[in-house]
Amino acid sequence: MKKSFVISLSILCSLLIFAGCSSSTSSSDTATTDTNWEKIEKNKTLTVATSGTLYPASYYNDDNQLVGYDIDVIKEVAKRLDLKVKTVEYNVDGQLAAVQNGSADLIANDMSINETRAKKYTLSSPIKWSFGSMIVRKSDNSGITSFDDLKGKKAAGEATTNYMKIAESMGATLVSYDNATNEQYLTDVANGRTDVILNDYYLQKMATAALPDVPVKILPDMYFNLSSSGFLMKKISTTLEKKINQTIADMEKDGTLQKISETYYYADVTQKPTEKIEKTFDVDQQ
Repeated sequence: MKKSFVISLSILCSLLIFAGCSSSTSSSDTATTDTNWEKIEKNKTLTVATSGTLYPASYYNDDNQLVGYDIDVIKEVAKRLDLKVKTVEYNVDGQLAAVQNGSADLIANDMSINETRAKKYTLSSPIKWSFGSMIVRKSDNSGITSFDDLKGKKAAGEATTNYMKIAESMGATLVSYDNATNEQYLTDVANGRTDVILNDYYLQKMATAALPDVPVKILPDMYFNLSSSGFLMKKISTTLEKKINQTIADMEKDGTLQKISETYYYADVTQKPTEKIEKTFDVDQQ
């Protein structure tokens, strides 16, 4: 694992969790026939939109191969459905457009499951559960002992992400980065250029483990926004949804999902966390 992998701050943490995730259907969707599975079955190919830049969900390894948790899971799902996988790479807006216009069958890119998305798209069963946490200085916790202490602190992140929205809602001063490495993020907290990084707990856990000499830590017992993620499909893709969900259930039952999870996160992210989630922040979801 490279120590310079990027802390992805484009992860969109979910606020309202959906176990079923596919209940909302507009009148326009019900009037449209689900022909997507027929096309997939005929071509024996599942076209998957992803980013290729979101570690560890979808990224290129040292051998220039597209790998990652979401990528490996969807490849195993496709294998069990007797399908080949074709990947197409876009940013998040491009991925959503590709699903809507039919040039991709689904998105595999750590897509959070939330109420807003469930109104517009079909969402699979969760393949990952997580929550938000904060990286602070080891010496003084960056002066943060409660969520109210975020007021006036310098929060590091990528502009317009939900984590930055949360920091801003709590009165933090935003310090925006563009495609920065873990080392830059963590070092800036350690030297006082910034005070705190809000992000996904498992990503922060890996980042701090990869750079043990940087004097920062995850602030304990101040977790927020329980979230889940899965695969996103066009609203009418009900047949594909059923087949994917059944396959995910089979993979969970036989231990395959947990094994892939531990390969990338060094933890079982397939189950709801047992940690006490202190707070839920309400921010706009994409």
